[in-house]
Amino acid sequence: MKDNPRPEGEGQDSTKRGGKLFVVGIGPGGPLDRTHRAEQAVAESEVVVGYTRYLSLITDLTGGKELISSGMTKERERCRAAIEKARQGRIVALISSGDAGIYGMAGLAVEMAEVDGDAVPIEIVPGITAAGAAAAKLGAPLMLDFACISLSDLLVPWETIRQRLDAVASADLVVALYNPRSKKRTNQLEEAAKIFLKYRNGGTPVGIGTAVGTPDERITIATLDNFLHLDINMRSIVLIGNRSSRIVRGFFVTPRGYRVSVTQ
Repeated sequence: MKDNPRPEGEGQDSTKRGGKLFVVGIGPGGPLDRTHRAEQAVAESEVVVGYTRYLSLITDLTGGKELISSGMTKERERCRAAIEKARQGRIVALISSGDAGIYGMAGLAVEMAEVDGDAVPIEIVPGITAAGAAAAKLGAPLMLDFACISLSDLLVPWETIRQRLDAVASADLVVALYNPRSKKRTNQLEEAAKIFLKYRNGGTPVGIGTAVGTPDERITIATLDNFLHLDINMRSIVLIGNRSSRIVRGFFVTPRGYRVSVTQ
């Protein structure tokens, strides 16, 4: 017997009424970087749930739909609202920026539905990641093996993050740093830079993409020695090159190892 039995008509019966939950990655922000599949999922939905700023990026898709929005750190509440609406037989889009399965809402939605015993169908719609979008603007820094690490210690202890940074730096992987700096959290990025300087020279290319795909977009290429003074915030992503990364015709490039020769 279940610990929390549901009244008849809830939980398992939700699929009979046609409810469905899309977990949608809308890309970095601008409409040009949204996929057709993401736009179609939102178009099919009756209810759209998301962080307030993310919903402001898709107003061209949400006319006439029920909108449920909330602020930072309210991920559980948004997931709960989306699942509940789908349980009621509604078609729902739960919005993430970037890709829904990379620091997005997909995992939380699946976990919460499993704990609740819900059989609401869930479809995860991928999107262009922040790392991929920034990399394209910078050149080709992710051409070889790389890692993504979030510097936010809200959900992961800083000591664990620090160990991961050291492991990635020593392994000579390019790294994409998510959530690099906030108004209250400034030391983490400085410590990350010190860790990488143990293994890489100060001239290693570092690329910063901020608000990529939006009118506020800023793209900067610096070095490991001097990037910390730049304006880096929670809308930024920082890409640190490996020992072979270099600047080629103004582009940040990590060679993959192809033999490149001059054509005759």
